[in-house]
Amino acid sequence: MRSRPRAAVVLSTAAFLLAGAALAGCEYSYNDGWRPALGEGASGGPPVMVSSTPYDPWQRDPVGEADMEAWLQESQLGDGLQVAHRAYGLLRAGEVSTEIRAALPVGTYILALACRGPEPVTFQVSGDSVTMVDVDLRCGPRLQNVIRLSKETALTFRVEAKSEANYAYRLLLL
Repeated sequence: MRSRPRAAVVLSTAAFLLAGAALAGCEYSYNDGWRPALGEGASGGPPVMVSSTPYDPWQRDPVGEADMEAWLQESQLGDGLQVAHRAYGLLRAGEVSTEIRAALPVGTYILALACRGPEPVTFQVSGDSVTMVDVDLRCGPRLQNVIRLSKETALTFRVEAKSEANYAYRLLLL
């Protein structure tokens, strides 16, 4: 008599395991309709080519040197008042850019970061052996951080691209 309940438990456990394994391979895809899925146009038809100007924050292709200033202005990382430091460029896949900014005075700064490429770009900002910013930024919208320097500090900016990408950062004194 005991073998029947045990067999039922074994069979139900096996059924649950098989169902879980079958469902583990399922992928859920959600499109809320506010922007086209990758490779589709807004109408769901064939892919649509988008010009590099005006700047589309969801455009993923890096721009060349000729379009760099236009991209910086559109991403709002161009020249401005009280810019303490600004840098930008184009990195190849796996390339790293490191720059040291001479001592900055005490104060509060806004660090704005932006990139344009198919994969996230890593930004690191450090000073006095302390990392203030360490982020893998998904290209598209710009990111801003507030940095407070309590003493005169030299900052090291490090940018790394996993694939070809444009990058830009700007440090504004408040």
